[in-house]
Amino acid sequence: MKIIVCAKQVPDTTEVRIDPVTNTMIREGVPSILNPDDKNALEEALKLKDQRDDVTITVVSMGPPQAKDMLKECLAMGADEAILLSDRAFGGGDTWATSNTIAAAIQKIGDYDIIFAGRQAIDGDTAQVGPQIAEKLGLPQVTYVQNFSLEGDKVVVERMLEDGYEVVESAMPCVLTAIKELNDPRYMSVKGIYDAYGAEDPVKVWTLADVGIDPSLCGLKASPTKVVKSFVPQLKGKGVMLEGSEKEMTDALIVSLKQKHII
Repeated sequence: MKIIVCAKQVPDTTEVRIDPVTNTMIREGVPSILNPDDKNALEEALKLKDQRDDVTITVVSMGPPQAKDMLKECLAMGADEAILLSDRAFGGGDTWATSNTIAAAIQKIGDYDIIFAGRQAIDGDTAQVGPQIAEKLGLPQVTYVQNFSLEGDKVVVERMLEDGYEVVESAMPCVLTAIKELNDPRYMSVKGIYDAYGAEDPVKVWTLADVGIDPSLCGLKASPTKVVKSFVPQLKGKGVMLEGSEKEMTDALIVSLKQKHII
């Protein structure tokens, strides 16, 4: 069984700062991490590998050369192969162009049973790339997967809804997008770190020529999405912390609400 995991290197949004003048992200000094939902997707693939001897896992990512560090982390967790799609021609792509590129790479890899991806990336929050890959490969897809199992030649998953979940069965190959409720990702192993970060670089890099995609289908020029403006909402005011016993804080809250004519 061959599993492909789509992963992305993203800025650690717990440490993101915004320039108040230009309203753009300050990237200097901001660490990059493996996108959290993608880590859940990888963990589910690794759980299958723990259960079966015939499972191989290939992690695919599109990004700049420094995304190799994230892919090495995936290898250190237990993935068998890592491929980075990196070329200036891919730069600036929106979700449509990005999914074109990744789908083309997956077609080149071929012979896959399951494609796992995270529900969405924390830097864009679009949740579009996984479903678009499925559409471009002509595969069935299930999003928001919170539970997963294999039954013979089909997958059975629980798909999270706002007020519960639904059970969905799908034939393979298929695309599944994971959410954090699916599992608890493992840490890198010592042996995995040694192998992934050794003298020989284990990450394969594929360019436009390697993927074989039409240049008109990838990158900024192929992206129908155009960002006109970005801005940071202005703060309306600071919160007030109350101290004291429960009664003292309750009394102080009531006084404050009365002063503001809320009650």
